[in-house]
Amino acid sequence: MSEQPAQLQSDALGIGESVVMGVAGTAPAFSLAATTAALIAAVGSLSAGSLLYCGIIMFGVTFAFMHLNRVIANAGASYSWVAQVFGPAAGFIAGWSLLVASAVFMVSGTTPAATATLMLISPAYAANPLAISVVAAIWLTLVSLVIVRGIKPTSYSQVAMTVIEVGVLVILIIAALIEYGSHPVHPMSWRSYYLTEFTPTLFATGALTALFFFWGWDVTLNLTEETRDAANAPGRSAVSAMIIVALLFVLFVLACQLVLTDAEIAQSSTNVVFALARKLLPDPWSYLAIVAVMVSTVGTLETQILQFTRTMYAKGRDGALHPRYAILHKTWQTPWVATALITGIGLVLIFLSSLMPSVGELIKVSVNAIGFQVACYYSLAGFACAWHFRSTALSSPDRFVFLFLWPAFSAVFLVFIAIYSVPTFDLVTNIVGVGGILVGIIPFALNRMRRRKSQAQAGA
Repeated sequence: MSEQPAQLQSDALGIGESVVMGVAGTAPAFSLAATTAALIAAVGSLSAGSLLYCGIIMFGVTFAFMHLNRVIANAGASYSWVAQVFGPAAGFIAGWSLLVASAVFMVSGTTPAATATLMLISPAYAANPLAISVVAAIWLTLVSLVIVRGIKPTSYSQVAMTVIEVGVLVILIIAALIEYGSHPVHPMSWRSYYLTEFTPTLFATGALTALFFFWGWDVTLNLTEETRDAANAPGRSAVSAMIIVALLFVLFVLACQLVLTDAEIAQSSTNVVFALARKLLPDPWSYLAIVAVMVSTVGTLETQILQFTRTMYAKGRDGALHPRYAILHKTWQTPWVATALITGIGLVLIFLSSLMPSVGELIKVSVNAIGFQVACYYSLAGFACAWHFRSTALSSPDRFVFLFLWPAFSAVFLVFIAIYSVPTFDLVTNIVGVGGILVGIIPFALNRMRRRKSQAQAGA
């Protein structure tokens, strides 16, 4: 292990790059394309309200990440904080939940990117499972090569892709307001934002889908050791990114309801961004929507690999996993072993996913499974923040709200959503979502045995 340098490349990212990473982590264009139709089908006119309230709840987790990072600035983020507050077992579960969610996303992220690529260059193959798998594997390999070359090349590519996707979404939102603001397909009403309009079932259903929208901003905290002003900048960037994406999500869903009929939204399935663009923009400009979804999925694929590899690095460095995962490249200062691992896992999962009956079914399973896993590690971080700051939270109203009450409420809500969702999942989703976390018992137990054996040999 002598080839492991002291640390990741410190002070490589500024706060602007960190905000971009947080926005890209949520994959605005991909998230909207993949789940808007499902959200509207589930809660109808209450969709924008569901996103708004889920975003407000999610801010509690964002504040938890920000404040915990100020006292424990670590690339492991939620894994590191939960481990220090609640012990190594709870920390391992938090980190493992993120690792599994990122691994599952290797399929749900690369498949839409591959489909969009084929729609641009060879539409006849856009529904061919083998062609999609091959192009998805190419994208995953290319992204992994960029990431392993260093955090700066990764940042440069991320800035370019995020500007494109956010720019296209803003154009579509403005066009929808101009062309359909005076005669909307679905009339807007403030009642759709009243909490009294939601039943508990409707609220929980909408929140489960909305949770996938907001996942990913926390990549800024996994990059904390590579960011200038590591104790403060990553947390502030996460809050800024959340404000940006919350506005984008709510306004885009409103734009869809202004422009598209229920039938058009249902028929668009996982391509609602393109459906909206075709109604608002003339060809070939409408194909900008496909480009936006493509770069969005590639961008968030990048951030998920970053989260996976930095969490693996932190776990390997701490001894929670084998130390090999903490090995950094001598020149590029990136965890190349962990990057090779997630690339290999992703390639295997991509070709296994070609056995799924449809892309839509694949996305549905992965979105729900990831939502459950995200609820697991986000809630643990929220509880960790509330518990860690419990003794000082009463020193001022601000500290009580932002360090204790809001994070704790968000964590309780996420636990409720996770418990509520399990009976609604089919067998495959439960195997991927719940089973994926439970499998973590095996590496946790094996690693404890390895450490005990090493300690015994050292003491002999």
